[in-house]
Amino acid sequence: MSPKADRVRSWRFTEWGEYFPVDQSLAQARAQDFDALLLPGGVMNPDTLRMQSTAVEFVKAFFDVGKPVAVICHGPWTVIEAGAAHGRRIASWPSLKTDLRNAGAEWVDQEVVVDGQLVSSRKPDDLPAFNREMINVFDRALDKARHAA
Repeated sequence: MSPKADRVRSWRFTEWGEYFPVDQSLAQARAQDFDALLLPGGVMNPDTLRMQSTAVEFVKAFFDVGKPVAVICHGPWTVIEAGAAHGRRIASWPSLKTDLRNAGAEWVDQEVVVDGQLVSSRKPDDLPAFNREMINVFDRALDKARHAA
């Protein structure tokens, strides 16, 4: 899913990478149609997303109903913008420490932090731990939803 409707271009370390098709535009997406959300890291994607009200509202909808969200690196910018950082423990890239504290979160310097339905990590080196915990949290939420149905 993307704010763009047709295709997006990847970033490969220090230069532009390949193009990839977009499955669904953000304008067409409805949070109630999804079980969980993964917010991208890096600097460009989170900075772009937090400036788009449609993206912020989409993210906010997941927190409002307690659906799982996973976020890494600079991704917590969008969590802050959605008003969902307050009272949470969140790991991120170190430069977000003050932003998170100003939003009422506790910034944590750990490879992965699970705070309820929120999974967060600092950087690409944390991906193995981040992926493990994200899958665990997403799986538990899906299991709970299946048993409730």
